[in-house]
Amino acid sequence: MSLQIIKGDITKLKVDAIVNAANTELAAGGGVCGAIFSSAGADALQAACNKLAPIKCGEAVVTSAFALPCKYIIHSAGPIYKDGKSGEAKALRACYINSLKCATENNCASIAFPLISSGIYGYPIKQALEIAISAIKDYLRQNQIKVFLVIFDNNTFQYAKTLQ
Repeated sequence: MSLQIIKGDITKLKVDAIVNAANTELAAGGGVCGAIFSSAGADALQAACNKLAPIKCGEAVVTSAFALPCKYIIHSAGPIYKDGKSGEAKALRACYINSLKCATENNCASIAFPLISSGIYGYPIKQALEIAISAIKDYLRQNQIKVFLVIFDNNTFQYAKTLQ
């Protein structure tokens, strides 16, 4: 199908699934994770996550979306950036591929991603974007799903448009 890079708030999108940039304990956090928990209904979402936690870095699991306008939340634990030589790129790529597999397995026709690990986990924005776009495009060569990469800030969005 297709990849579209858009600027906006992932919690407002009417897609089949959104991806939460989660931690391995699937606990409510800051940034996009905090926004997703808050918008979905933090207590209900945390209870659902507690049944699935912990997960490993790069893995993905699915919960209901509760109060969000989508059907599912796919939680994927991104890597904390250390030095770029500690397997971070492989783990980050796995987040996208495993999330897309979860979406396909749950018959999703559309999915929206934030830029995983690019906030408090410190992944350099340009590298994170390149990995995200590469992983998504590779998956789309063999699978039919509409993918949105949702960017929150304008500078990152402008750079992302040059990579598409």
